[in-house]
Amino acid sequence: MSTLAYAVGDSMTMLRRNLKRALRYPAMTLSVVAMPVMMLLLFNYAFGGALGTGISGAPTGGGTYIDYVAPGIILMAATAGAVATAVGVCVDMTEGIVNRFRTMSISRAAFLTGHVVGSAIQTLVAIALVIGVALAIGFRPDATAVEWFAAIGLLTLLTVALTWLSAGIGLVAKTPESASNTPMPLTFLPFLGSAIVPTDSMPTGLRWFAEYQPFTPVIETLRGLLTGTGIGNSGYVALAWCTGLTLVGYFWARSAFGRTAGQ
Repeated sequence: MSTLAYAVGDSMTMLRRNLKRALRYPAMTLSVVAMPVMMLLLFNYAFGGALGTGISGAPTGGGTYIDYVAPGIILMAATAGAVATAVGVCVDMTEGIVNRFRTMSISRAAFLTGHVVGSAIQTLVAIALVIGVALAIGFRPDATAVEWFAAIGLLTLLTVALTWLSAGIGLVAKTPESASNTPMPLTFLPFLGSAIVPTDSMPTGLRWFAEYQPFTPVIETLRGLLTGTGIGNSGYVALAWCTGLTLVGYFWARSAFGRTAGQ
């Protein structure tokens, strides 16, 4: 059997291990779903009336605030999954299981691959649940099948990018507590973008930051695909950000894991 086949087989074993652990301990996965759902309910029912009337560029599909805010909250489900990834990697690193793996004939790439693919699957399931809640409370996208496919592809790419970044965080964190705290800014960064209100309504300095941070073009592209608003060049910028974050996270995680392996 070739080296690549061994690596793929070992990665599948690690993937099954992580998925089984997620099923056995579902609290972290549920927390990934709980926060975006609470935010969706809060902003739709508590603040939706006030915020919705102040938004001039209402989506074409329905025109209600839920149609504006839902794409941003759906994206937040992807950022929430970063915490679970960082904690899972850090727990394995600090509890000694990785040292046991090193004594076995296992591909070095399998550990990270299993974590990243497993965490990405969990996060995508959480995103699907959040979309289901959004549809249940009134979100009415008018996307075609092709636009849904493109939206899911964008969310998948963003999820993979954030998962690799979170894997790097988990590898360098000293404790699971610090691993859970470090990715928190990623979770709330969409608030400083166009997830809740348009960037045009923000003060100048904050508006500049909101327009050039990575999540705003992703949100605008997702909103455009699902509700028919204009996308402009946001799609290209979103793909560039996702690709860049994936590469940074991948090489960072691989380098960090290589350093720990040499200790």
